[in-house]
Amino acid sequence: MDVWFGRMADIPGIRFHGSPGIERSRLPEANLKPSTEYGSLHWPISGGMTSASPAQQRSSVDMGSMDPGALVHWVWEGLEVPGQPSDYHFLLQGAVTRLWAARASYPVGLQHVEIFGYTDLALIEAVPQIALVDIARPSQGFLRISSLAILLTLLEQEGAVREAHALSRRAQRFGGEAFLRDDLEAKVAALDGERR
Repeated sequence: MDVWFGRMADIPGIRFHGSPGIERSRLPEANLKPSTEYGSLHWPISGGMTSASPAQQRSSVDMGSMDPGALVHWVWEGLEVPGQPSDYHFLLQGAVTRLWAARASYPVGLQHVEIFGYTDLALIEAVPQIALVDIARPSQGFLRISSLAILLTLLEQEGAVREAHALSRRAQRFGGEAFLRDDLEAKVAALDGERR
């Protein structure tokens, strides 16, 4: 049976306590519960049932057409509605990608690229199997996690070398070679040498 949670903060081991400024009780889908009548999750919707959880429905929206400011609110709400861990991951990753693409016209969105990127990392650290290529064969490794790649680029561009290095080390567990960055190690060592 598929595992679902009432909100992302309910996932065991996650370092996320809830969305800022969101009153969960005001979200119409916040208390929906799935049916498992046919061996998989089915969620009630107007006029029937769907296999897409409320969080997955939010991640399936065309984020490219959304106003970036509205998107931020949409994502915070999406983390407060029922879903599976992978639903929250795709919601966060989609938002990071959209906000990164809009950085020239909406530079304030970069703070949410960082927040959502680190939130996605916390989710993947709590539930690493959501990023596996094949859950039945973990040895195949992990999918490309674009939210972390974008976050690493952002930190480097901001000159946050120590933070980029720390992210690189944490993300190596899930992306191996993609996050192995000897140049960051050297930059941190040079910074440490300058401080002496």
